Formats: sequence, structure tokens, C-alpha cells
Amino acid sequence: MAQSMMRKIAMGNMFVMVGLTRRASSRSIATGKSLMDKKFKNDLPPEREVTKSVFMSQSTDIYTNLALEDWMYRNMDFSKHHVMMVWRNEPCVVIGRHQNPWLEANVPFLSEKEIALARRNSGGGTVYHDRGNLNITFFSPRERYDRKYNLELIKRALFRGFGIKSVINDRHDIIVRDKYKVSFFKYTEISGTAAKLGRLTAYHHCTLLVNANKADLSKALAKREHGIQTNATPSTPSPVVNLSDLDKRVTVEGLQTAVGYEYLRTPALHLEDGGDKQISRQRGFQFINPTEEWFPGLAELKNELQTWDWSFGRTPVFTVSRSFPVPPELLSPSKVYSATQELIISMTVDKGLINDVTLNIPPGLVESGFYGEASVITHLKGKRFTSEALTALQDAMLTRHTSGDVKKLDDKEQFVAKCFDQVVNTV
Repeated sequence: MAQSMMRKIAMGNMFVMVGLTRRASSRSIATGKSLMDKKFKNDLPPEREVTKSVFMSQSTDIYTNLALEDWMYRNMDFSKHHVMMVWRNEPCVVIGRHQNPWLEANVPFLSEKEIALARRNSGGGTVYHDRGNLNITFFSPRERYDRKYNLELIKRALFRGFGIKSVINDRHDIIVRDKYKVSFFKYTEISGTAAKLGRLTAYHHCTLLVNANKADLSKALAKREHGIQTNATPSTPSPVVNLSDLDKRVTVEGLQTAVGYEYLRTPALHLEDGGDKQISRQRGFQFINPTEEWFPGLAELKNELQTWDWSFGRTPVFTVSRSFPVPPELLSPSKVYSATQELIISMTVDKGLINDVTLNIPPGLVESGFYGEASVITHLKGKRFTSEALTALQDAMLTRHTSGDVKKLDDKEQFVAKCFDQVVNTV
């Protein structure tokens, strides 16, 4: 019955579905073109004068959609017009502004699967996106930012549209009772949430799992032995479930409609069902084409988000230390060692670049013929904490060979290189 009511609402209000033209976008969207240059206090109107829109991004590129969020945050005036943007992405992992990607994500897996990694401008934890997620961003003036209000709208939409009961926990995540999974977890998370609060404008965004690829999600966010110590903001792991696992009627498109109409039928500041009359006062659903032509300056924002310097280089300083047992066949056979011989690799990484590195070579490896470890250290400083550093290490070890025609690392050098590869790729 709930879905029947939703279909009736949608059919009865099709006039609010609007496709923006480029001319309309230049007048109605870019209303705050010089907002970032102005210094004034928001002059907020009464609630009855505030209208709402649901913007539907036509892009599925994570960098484009994050750039669009940032563009709207910087340029639009939301004092009289609140906006909820809905968007989807191709497979990607999105980390918070102050997080460590090597700690939060399985970087080698992402590279292998060509899954994008993006750092957003808001805080919060790491999330996985694909086309089975519905992402929602609520824009409002800073003074009228209300995370609980936004989450209550989603909670109400889930129940009105699909009869799904949910609760909002202390961390402001939306969770549902897991009645299908045989598990000790009483609740299962379906949503992650984060926000950015500026001087005049604020936005709050979350992702809802509808029918995401949970296998790839698990692998992309898998925690591994990495030896990283950092003050970066850690994510809080939670069990997750797809909404479609609870009710097969739930689709991304259907949920988008349900949440969109719940947003439009509710006044801007308090949770009251205004029904069709409230919907008719709003600006409705609007298709948004996030291109440079529509949003001048968007390309520059996107390009910055795509750079290694932003995604990885903005990582807070961290240290990493790993130890590796040396295989007996690499040790001097004429010696007897009282303890396990371990190679220890330690380094400090600042802005994604190796700042300091130590190779602690065990006596057994030195006695078997591995020399000159100090001479390779200077080649690693300033290198990216990636395979770039591994290449520098290998080149440095090759240059130590006395014979100029030797172009291959020996077994001991290959072992050191393999261990170093595991560190910089955090395998």
C-alpha cells in the first residue's frame, strides 16, 4: 500500500519534474556566482518563503560529482532555496578529508580492478560506491544545517515508500534491524554520513546501499597488516546490508523518487508532512548536467580532485614499520644464529612522500654478502610512497654492483626489494 501511495503521488505531481536548459541553469543555478567573494551575514527569510529543489546529477563519475558538490557549496546562495542533490557513481572508494588511503583502502586491489580512489572535502569515514548506491547531499545555510532533520527524512521515506523500519544511531548512521542475517549483530548499517560546515553554507551527505556489490565492497575496504601508525581520522567498521536484501522492491531509482518526494513534501525547517500542497510550492526535480558549460570553473575543481597530490599527498604524516623473517637459504651457511634473523623496514611519510627511511639489516644477511645498505637510503627520500620508491631502491642496489654489466639483482637483493614492495604497497 505504501508503494501504491508513492506511485499515486508521483503520477499526480509529474508537473514538478523539470529538465533544466542551459539558459535556465545560468540564471537559476549560478545565482551565487560571486558568493565566495562577498562578506556578509546570511539574511535568512522565514520558513514559508524557502523553496526546495531535488537536483539529479547526470554524471556517474566520482570526481565530477564531488566537484559539483564543491562548486555548489562555494557558489550558490541557499538562504531562500534549499537543495537536495542525488547522484550515483561507477565503482570507487571515497575517503574523508583527513584520512590515510593506505590505511583505509586496499590500494593494490583498487589498482588491479581499476576502481577509483577519491578524497572528498568533508570529514568522516571511508565508503564504497558503485551504481548500486544512492548518494544524497543536503545543502542549506550554515545556520539552518540540521543533520538529524535530513536523516529523519530518509527514515520516513524508507517507511512510507517501502515499509522498511530504521533507526538513527548515536553516530548519525541509518541502521535497520537485520532479520535475515544469522549474526551476533543486532543492527546492520545501510548508510554512512558526513558533513562540511562553512561560514555561510553547509552540506551534509550520505550514501545508501541499495544493491551494491558487497564482495567488491569488502575487498576494497579490507584491513590488512600494514604497520602504519598515524593520527589520521580512522573509520569505524560496521556490518552492512543492502536495502534490496530486506525488500526486493527497493531499487535505486525507486528510492531516489521516494526520498525526493519526502524532501519536497516537508517544510524547510521542521518535520511536518505538507502533502501535495507543499510539493506544489517547490521547484521540483531538476536534471543537472555537471559540465564546464553549465558550471564555469567546475573542470578546475575536478582536475584538482583527480590529482595524486590531493588523493594521496594530503594524507597526514604517518610512520610505517614492518619486519620480515629472512629465509634460511639467504643466510651464511657457516654461521649459527641464536635468534630469527629479521629485516626491518621503517619510514616516515609526509604528504605522501618518504621523508625518512631505515633498513635494519640483520647480521645473518650482512654475513652472507649483503652490503652497502646505507648507500641506497638517500635514493629513497622524497619519493612517493608507491612503487616509485621501489624502483628507486632497485636502481640504487644495481648501481652498487662493481661489474658494470650486471643488470640483475641477486637473491638477497631481490628479497629486500620484495619486502620493500610489500611495505610501500601495504600488502
